[in-house]
Amino acid sequence: MANFAKSQVPQFSMDVYQNEYLPEGGREVNAIVTVTATGGGTVGSTVAPVYPQGHGPAAAVAVMVDCSGSMDYPPTKMRGARDATAAAIDALRDGTHFSVIGGTHVAKEVYPGGGRLAVADATTREQAKQALRRLSAGGGTAIGTWLRLADRLLNSADVTIRHGILLTDGRNEHESPEDLRAALEACAGRFTCDARGVGTDWEVKEVTGIASALLGTADIVADPAGLAADFTRMMETAMGKEVADVSLRVWTPVGTTIRFVKQVAPTVTDLTARRTEAGPRAGDYPTGSWGDESRDYHLCVQVPPAGLGQEMLAARVSLVVPQPDGSAQNLGTQGLVRAVWTDDMTASTSINPQVAHYTGQAELAQAIQQGLDLRKAGDFDGATAKLGRAVQLASASGNADTAKLLAKVVDVVDAATGTVRLKTKVAEADAMTLETRSTKTVRVKK
Repeated sequence: MANFAKSQVPQFSMDVYQNEYLPEGGREVNAIVTVTATGGGTVGSTVAPVYPQGHGPAAAVAVMVDCSGSMDYPPTKMRGARDATAAAIDALRDGTHFSVIGGTHVAKEVYPGGGRLAVADATTREQAKQALRRLSAGGGTAIGTWLRLADRLLNSADVTIRHGILLTDGRNEHESPEDLRAALEACAGRFTCDARGVGTDWEVKEVTGIASALLGTADIVADPAGLAADFTRMMETAMGKEVADVSLRVWTPVGTTIRFVKQVAPTVTDLTARRTEAGPRAGDYPTGSWGDESRDYHLCVQVPPAGLGQEMLAARVSLVVPQPDGSAQNLGTQGLVRAVWTDDMTASTSINPQVAHYTGQAELAQAIQQGLDLRKAGDFDGATAKLGRAVQLASASGNADTAKLLAKVVDVVDAATGTVRLKTKVAEADAMTLETRSTKTVRVKK
């Protein structure tokens, strides 16, 4: 079992990277906002406690295991899922509320049952692992029902951190896309969820869509033998979360329009459409739960035109968490995004390195996804062009992991120019791994 010390609330800091200079008539301002949480488990944070004095963040976790008929083909999948869930249960810290859900065309409580959650200790861990041995494969796949049951169970507990882990091996064939979308909308903001696809018979866009909607991670585990290690890592990360429901609050002055807000590291996730209003000219963008970690966000705003020599505050970014009374607590840090109009062409045409880097990483993710879609559709010329551009971007930005994945799908003739040839034979697992991990980014070189 993993050991976790009782933790203090981490301290958040924020850094803004931008070129604030605009040419005459210029209206678009771009900034990279780096948010870092440090000091979880240390005393002396200057941030006001988010939790009652003397209490760490209580957590609840639901593990959703695909038990559809296809999990028996080959039998190693079901075996791997049982072993992985047992490993995740071992990684729970004492006192964590938890449940195991078996997912088919319906959702069933595997442990503890009765519409409740167990509390992790040596006894309940052993009971849960005994219950896992009774898991068998049979039935269809309706992931929305799994998520709705997880939501009911997780929100029955008076805890701060609510998290799900979802494993599937197939397509969501026994409910409509609209039903899954409605379930995701109902669960968004109520718990975070990591999603994994095992084998190669599942739909990448479904799994990545679940993780994106619920602010978790997505990945492929092509070989069931790798599930236990992956589940252990996921659970240990979940146990390290200390602050839930953190939002970026972005205030902009009159006449300014937010074009987009995206997380750009460690993965690309567009948050623009998830804005909720937070008072005059302010909106909140959800970022999920945080432990000790650092993430980067790309903010793009359109400002009203101004004359040479003028300057303005284009946006003010802060971090907030909700309080029981419906208010929001500021986490004590903010970043300022500025706009200054100048006739110095060198200053106004210079692109900030962080902005340029992450613009390229977002284009890289899009090029991979478009290239793979075109390949599936039989447009090999279009696929070659898009995947060639992806190779060029991965090489230029130093994204070695993505470059290696691309090299399993295309033969690289010249990475610098993006000259490639599509491979005639590509393992399904390699194409799916590239698609699933296409949004993973590298940070800008210092």
